[in-house]
Amino acid sequence: MELLQLKYFQMAARMEHMTQAAQRLHISQPALSKMIASLESELGVKLFERTSKAIRLNEHGRHFLSKVDIALQALEDGQRELKDLTEAASEFITLDVRVSSHLLPGLLAEYRKEKPDTQFHLLQHALPNDYAYEFDLCLSDGANPPPGCNSVSLLKEAIVVALPSEHRYAKREYISLEDLKEERFISLPPGKSLRETTDAFCRLAGFTPHIQFESDDPATVRGLIRAGQGVAFLPAITWGGSTGADVVTIPLKEGYCERSISLHWPKGRYLTQAATSFRDCTIQYFAELAKADTP
Repeated sequence: MELLQLKYFQMAARMEHMTQAAQRLHISQPALSKMIASLESELGVKLFERTSKAIRLNEHGRHFLSKVDIALQALEDGQRELKDLTEAASEFITLDVRVSSHLLPGLLAEYRKEKPDTQFHLLQHALPNDYAYEFDLCLSDGANPPPGCNSVSLLKEAIVVALPSEHRYAKREYISLEDLKEERFISLPPGKSLRETTDAFCRLAGFTPHIQFESDDPATVRGLIRAGQGVAFLPAITWGGSTGADVVTIPLKEGYCERSISLHWPKGRYLTQAATSFRDCTIQYFAELAKADTP
C-alpha cells in the first residue's frame, strides 16, 4: 500500500466524483480510477458503490476513510512539527478571513511589529471546504463557525444603521427595524455572514429589505452610503470610524441586533509556533478593540 494511493483515495472519497477528484489532483480520470482499483484489489474489498454518474463510499469505504484521515493527518502534523522545531522554522501563516476584513491591515501591522519576517497567505474569498482545512486560523462570524475546529470568541458588537448625514432619520438617537421597512438598502451579497444576519433581523421584524445595491466590497458599500444611495446595516466596532463625515450611524432599538466574531483553528492538527503566536496576538487585538468601545 502506497502513500500516494491513500491520498488519491482520500480525495476521491471526499469529492465522490472521479472526474472532479482527478481535476483536483491534477491527474487524468483513468489514472485515478486505476489507482483506486489497485487499492481495492490490495485490500480485497470494494470501497465505493459506482453508478454511471457518480461514486459513493460504501460501509467498507467509510470505515477505511476514517483510518486514512487519521494516518495522513498524523504524517502531515509530523512534518509540520519537525519544520517548526528546526532553527529555520517557517514563519508562514495561512489566514482565512470571512469577517472584519476592514481591521486586517491594522491587525497584521500590529503583529509584524514583533514578527516582521512573518509571511501571510490570506484567504478572503475562498469557498468553505467541509472536508479539509487549508488554513491555520480562520476569522468568522461566531454564529457560523467552520465545523471541526477549536474556537475562541473575540468580541460581540451591536449592528447599527448607517445613513447619509442628510437622511430624515440622521438626528435620531435610536431607530427601530420597523422604521426601515420602506428604506432602500446597500448590502453585501447573499452568502456573506453579515448579510445573512441582517436579513434574519428584518424577517423577525416582518419584512424583507429592499436591496438597491449589492457589493462584495465593504468600501463600496460605505461609498454608496456617503453618496446618498441608500442605508446599510454595519457592525459598530469592526466598521467603526470607517464611514467618514458624510455618514452617521444610529443604534437599533432591538437589543438582539448584534453579531459575534470568533477565531478558529482545526482540531487535531498541529498548530505551528507562528500560528499560535498570531492567535494570541489576535485575541489581544480584539480585546483592546472591545475595551476601547466600552464607555
